[in-house]
Amino acid sequence: NSNRAAIGHLQRQRYGRLYPLLLVSTDGSTVRLRYGEPKRILMMPLDSNTLPEAERKARLRRQFPSKPKAKEEETFEGIDLDTYKKFWKK
Repeated sequence: NSNRAAIGHLQRQRYGRLYPLLLVSTDGSTVRLRYGEPKRILMMPLDSNTLPEAERKARLRRQFPSKPKAKEEETFEGIDLDTYKKFWKK
């Protein structure tokens, strides 16, 4: 029948190629899926409202680390320059 190609085309997926994927849930269980994009592992987001307060704060500290502290500059006040005078002469 001439309509067979049109009907068969409607049943096709949007993207014909699906890639194997490992889906990891928050409790650590894994499920193998077929996904439209080539990825190996996809992790489900963790709900921070269900975590204990200490663990939630620890995760936030790791996610947003504190700014590095400014280092104090070295001063040359205590150095005796006469000891290095031999290196200046040619």
